[in-house]
Parts: sequence; C-alpha cells; structure tokens
Amino acid sequence: MTMLMHTRGPFEGAPNSSERQDAAAANAAEARLAMIKRFGICAVTLLLAGSALAGIIALKAFAVFHNLNMTPH
Repeated sequence: MTMLMHTRGPFEGAPNSSERQDAAAANAAEARLAMIKRFGICAVTLLLAGSALAGIIALKAFAVFHNLNMTPH
C-alpha cells in the first residue's frame, strides 16, 4: 500500500524532474562561463590599453631626455 501513497513533500519535484534540473544547471553554468570570459576579455583589453599608453609615454619621455642631453652647453 505504501507504493500507492504520495510520500513526497509539496515542494519536491517529480521523479522525472531531474532531467529539467540538469538542463537548468547546464544553462546556468554556460551563462556563468560566458560572464567569466567576458570579464576576462575586458580585463585583458584594459591591461593592453594601459600598457600601450605607458609605452607611448615612455617613448616620448625618452625622446625629450635624449634631446635635452644632445643640446650644446
């Protein structure tokens, strides 16, 4: 008789709902991975832009100091 009785609580899913939970977990994992990739790409872009700016400033400073040393006294 216990096989015919409803033994699950009101918020527990049906036995076949594990497939839906797996699909939902996979979608959430894909979304999280996409967010991490997007953050990584933004971080790398910012680092490259900062490095390029620092390089330009260093080259300009080198040119200025080189010209200062080349002037006759």
